[in-house]
Amino acid sequence: MIQVENLMKRYGNQTVVDHISFEVKEREIFGMLGPNGAGKTTTMEMIEGLRDPDDGKIVVAGVDAKRQKKKLKQHIGMQLQSTSLFDYLTVKESIELYASFYPKARPVKELLVSFDLQEKEKTWVKHLSGGQRQRLAIAIAVVHDPKVIFLDEPTTGLDPAARRSLWDIVLQLREEGRTIFLSTHYMEEAEVLCDRIAIMDRGKILALDTPRELIRQLGTNTRIEFPSKDDCYDSEFSTLAGVKKVVRLENDLVQLHTDQLADTLQQLIPLADKYHLPLNGISTRTATLEDVFLEQTGKRLS
Repeated sequence: MIQVENLMKRYGNQTVVDHISFEVKEREIFGMLGPNGAGKTTTMEMIEGLRDPDDGKIVVAGVDAKRQKKKLKQHIGMQLQSTSLFDYLTVKESIELYASFYPKARPVKELLVSFDLQEKEKTWVKHLSGGQRQRLAIAIAVVHDPKVIFLDEPTTGLDPAARRSLWDIVLQLREEGRTIFLSTHYMEEAEVLCDRIAIMDRGKILALDTPRELIRQLGTNTRIEFPSKDDCYDSEFSTLAGVKKVVRLENDLVQLHTDQLADTLQQLIPLADKYHLPLNGISTRTATLEDVFLEQTGKRLS
């Protein structure tokens, strides 16, 4: 549904999108994960036809996004990072206004029901909660029944309940046969929603695969974390059974990557006793998408 080849954008001497290539399949939720400044929004805006690339090829639903921008708009819907709505229009009036911009549009009542806004149809936009405003923004994005929907960090700033409600809407859009291109800061959101994820940092795509496969490629499935201020023992940690890697984290934490949890712990405890290392803060967990991000970028996503 989306083909991107050798896409590049530069501002002065800074390359913010650095010759990236990828494809998005039909009826797929494709996620782009990365910190602020990674190039996610710039990439999306170029695909949407809002920003001109300096180089590369973009095809969306068979349409050349660089040369056929008017035709492109018929096939895509967008929820931008900061959607501006009219405070003194009601929810129903807002949908009707945006529907009037297109030759064909979905029935307003259908959208109100689909996005759980029927009880708010006569409410001014200024009186909506954050989650309700986001649902309205996405309803407007699909008012013309597009094939591809772009959601740029749609749940940023929402409380957990509103975030999960929006997840249900995204999954519903896929069930309707639409392709979703999603950018996010939230690891859990990416794992729950996305069929495939591209990890982006400093304008480059560092990894691209399904969440499960990205985690599998780490090579170890368990993490052991405990406080240890001194790194002088790291070489001995690396010799423990099953340990593949020793990583120093923030807040004086050390992390052991192991594929033999029981054996590693069995050898770690006497070593800690020998050097009087405190293990009262020890924790173990299965590898997650955040570990993939840490492995690829060298930092946590915040």
